[in-house]
Amino acid sequence: MIFIIGNRDFHRPMADDNFSLHFGTRYNSRHGMETSQDTPQGEILLTIVRMKMPFGKYKGTVLCNLPVSYLEWFAKKGFPPGKIGMLLATLYEIKMNGLEYLLEPLKKQR
Repeated sequence: MIFIIGNRDFHRPMADDNFSLHFGTRYNSRHGMETSQDTPQGEILLTIVRMKMPFGKYKGTVLCNLPVSYLEWFAKKGFPPGKIGMLLATLYEIKMNGLEYLLEPLKKQR
């Protein structure tokens, strides 16, 4: 399943307005991150609804429940390296583009 968002009339304009979300492989040129080809499709979204924030102000909060303001702060300061950074950047894009409904069915499966 592929979602492509790039129409400035559809969502909040961003500095680099090209974004594609493909469950498994994704490149976000705004943040310079790419997920591993080894990530099974759908695994990213499942992790976002199951994993708790491992550090910081919202330590212990499930990633999908993090406030947008916290994700915006990371977007400005830089997402952490590694898997957590990729997950937070993905969640940021999902929330900023109004795609949270994609997470709802997965939240019920927790």
